[in-house]
Amino acid sequence: MTTQLLGMFGLPGGLEWGVILVVGLLLFGRRLPDIARSMGKSIVEFKKGLKDVRSEIESESDKTPRISPHEDPAKIVKE
Repeated sequence: MTTQLLGMFGLPGGLEWGVILVVGLLLFGRRLPDIARSMGKSIVEFKKGLKDVRSEIESESDKTPRISPHEDPAKIVKE
């Protein structure tokens, strides 16, 4: 019974996507450029944030002393 219900509510086909697209354009037609612009700015800010985090992680990892497998950890003096 439940598999039959799930079968009825599958992904929309080509015609359904067309209807959804037309309704979306009618509702958001004038605001689409503004929405796209703000989404683009958000993506750019997100990528900047990721780049900053990566560079911060790399700079912090450069500061930590590296221990070779042959070195005695007890001899390392922390700064």
